[in-house]
Amino acid sequence: MLQQRIPATVITGFLGAGKTTLIRNLLMKADGERLALIINEFGDVGVDASLAKECGAASCDADSIIELANGCICCTVADDFMPSMEALLNQSPPPDRIIIETSGLALPQPLVQAFQWPSIRTRAMLDGVVTVVDGPALAMGQVANDMGALEAQRQLDPELDHDTPINELFHDQLSAANILVMAKTDLMTDADKIKVREKLGRLMANDTPVIETNAGNAPMGAIFGLGLEDEAFARSAHSLHDHHHHDDDHDDDDDDDDHHHDHDHDHGHDAFKTVIMTLPPLGNSVDIVNAIRDLAGPGGMLRAKGFLAVQGKVAPLVIQAVGSRVDHYYAQADMTGDSQDSDMAAGLGRLVVIGYADMDVSGLAERIGGHIT
Repeated sequence: MLQQRIPATVITGFLGAGKTTLIRNLLMKADGERLALIINEFGDVGVDASLAKECGAASCDADSIIELANGCICCTVADDFMPSMEALLNQSPPPDRIIIETSGLALPQPLVQAFQWPSIRTRAMLDGVVTVVDGPALAMGQVANDMGALEAQRQLDPELDHDTPINELFHDQLSAANILVMAKTDLMTDADKIKVREKLGRLMANDTPVIETNAGNAPMGAIFGLGLEDEAFARSAHSLHDHHHHDDDHDDDDDDDDHHHDHDHDHGHDAFKTVIMTLPPLGNSVDIVNAIRDLAGPGGMLRAKGFLAVQGKVAPLVIQAVGSRVDHYYAQADMTGDSQDSDMAAGLGRLVVIGYADMDVSGLAERIGGHIT
């Protein structure tokens, strides 16, 4: 039997963007999974790891947290990252999932490519790259809230690139992402959020979904289980300095006096929901792919995954959607689990939809003939 590869998620973003807060929220929602962390600490040694341990989740045991304080992990892959990964993979039992937090000014591309090394790829799977962006800072035309601290971080680390402008490094982090997380949305108006989404859309060459989060809310189901290893490899292999989608990060239309941070529209702790839907055999795959794609977008679906029955087909149709990108293919016989097997035996399919609380999942069910369970 082939050894199951352990999924790993790379979380990147500038200093102060909200990476540690996101990780602590994910740890709190681990739901029995044993998570391991590789934290690329910088500056005050132990700060991020201490915050993670203080979250109180069972995933935060000391043996599952590795701190790297010797410079940028993405610049010292062989010396720091590889031994750390091997130490976690050699644990008995091994972790269920690995989270890797890069330092604020790291380019994730070298780290992503390291997952193709034979000693890692046979045992770990790169589930996806998540880039966290500071929503309020971007709304004010900056890539970080404290630009001085960001520049000081770069100057203190001899491994980092000291010549490339900060904005170009930001664009490189965006280009590597399978998912973008707009953090601190509780400090933003609705107009701010729209403005930042439009800005990110102009900067991104690829269709990359944007998830809005705040200090107490992170949709674990939308961030984990992406299965986008091949896409992550392709994006990281692309030129690191292809910046023809740049725009001015200091927009002239920014009005700092108009940022009153109205919280009336903040979604709070119930911003996201997960819906399970059963479906009768489909006439074809095109209709459901189009319906799922239409549900994606601001305030809509973030993820969808499932095994569906199709008339005239023996194998189930596998659906894996991230934002408006919907991948679908017919499964191998051993891919479905027990619950899916029972559904398929009864001629039914199952679709799990993860998204914002206000998404029109009832409309999706009506459109495709599904029943929400």
